[in-house]
Amino acid sequence: MRILVTGGSGFLGGYVLREAVSRGHETIALARSEAAARSVTADGARPIAGDLDQVRRLDEAFIAAQADALVCLASLGRGHGPAMVAAAEEAGIPRAVFVSTTAVTTTLDPPTKRVRLAAEQQIRASGLDWTILRPTMIYGAPGDRNLSRLLVLLHRTPVLPVPAVAACLHQPVHVADVATAVLDALLAPAATGAMYNVAGPEPIPFAELLRTCARVVRSRTRMVHVPLTPLVTLARGYELVSRHPRLRVEQLLRLGEDKAFGIDDAVRDLGYAPRRFDDGIEAEARLLGLAP
Repeated sequence: MRILVTGGSGFLGGYVLREAVSRGHETIALARSEAAARSVTADGARPIAGDLDQVRRLDEAFIAAQADALVCLASLGRGHGPAMVAAAEEAGIPRAVFVSTTAVTTTLDPPTKRVRLAAEQQIRASGLDWTILRPTMIYGAPGDRNLSRLLVLLHRTPVLPVPAVAACLHQPVHVADVATAVLDALLAPAATGAMYNVAGPEPIPFAELLRTCARVVRSRTRMVHVPLTPLVTLARGYELVSRHPRLRVEQLLRLGEDKAFGIDDAVRDLGYAPRRFDDGIEAEARLLGLAP
């Protein structure tokens, strides 16, 4: 199958491209820069010039790709969903898998939530044979922007303030398991016109997640549990003075929400079998050089 991938130079993209190539797919990846082109080439894909912010170039790239299927890994939260749907329809690409996020289920109301939900609605209303996957927090390798930072802190920091949300549930998913689900969904007949949660095998309390991360890096960090409200206040001030804040208020508030998701449909239709969190996070710690 000839697959066109958007977002191929991102964190998840590298895993999807390498897995697609290993399965024998002819893989083409949209690239907006020379750096992106080099990245996707290194992962076995053929780059094709295109920019999600430039509709005409996007349409031309989709037509030139002559793809049998579209795999959209580019964030739907940046408003590019409608343009990608329209370009796929104009190019006559019949099959499409879109990666969204379980973050759209939050009780908070960030702007990206509305954008993503609108994109999902447009996908469902399109003429494409679509599938939507909603991963939870993705981890598993350096650069995951989530647990890799926590592992480094637990390895190096003598004292670490942590939000007092010990019982709140989390269900992280390994990046390789998400990549497998994307490509399995592409060929699964039952996946057409369906939406799936892509999460770890079971939800775990935040306190257990912290203990597991500390154990795999042999941490001696003293964790000081701090009420969420003062941490949120500090984060608001940090966001005001930082151009590129590494921690946002929304992230802290989300820690106080249960994030548990059923994966039975994905197991049934895709043969989805995610790895246990303790196995995945230990492998990540080894990749980071933080565990033997």
